[in-house]
Amino acid sequence: QVQLVESGGGSVQAGGSLRLSCAASGYHYCMGWFRQGPGKELEGVACIATRLGSTVYADSVRGRFTISHDNAKNTLYLQMNSLKAEDSAMYYCAARSTYASSCSFLTAFPYWGQGTQVTVSS
Repeated sequence: QVQLVESGGGSVQAGGSLRLSCAASGYHYCMGWFRQGPGKELEGVACIATRLGSTVYADSVRGRFTISHDNAKNTLYLQMNSLKAEDSAMYYCAARSTYASSCSFLTAFPYWGQGTQVTVSS
């Protein structure tokens, strides 16, 4: 049974920083962070091919957020700096264990965490 457990969410003022973590059971080829704000659709934030280290970012977070993966710990991170009110959302970790031709927001992710809330006050 694959488990993804997110942590690190919380409340912060605009301009602040948070680091999200996602502890995964086992190896996953491609992992990503997604978010869903109130009344909004689920959107991709960042993805990483864990062995290659290649990354993809949404335009709205590029330059402010950094995705990384610790292969030894099977843990995914999202460092979020210069947070804005519009970054407020439930953040979800997602994973795909098997190889795919690419690792992006269009990748099929069978496994999802329970989410961690990020609230940014302006």
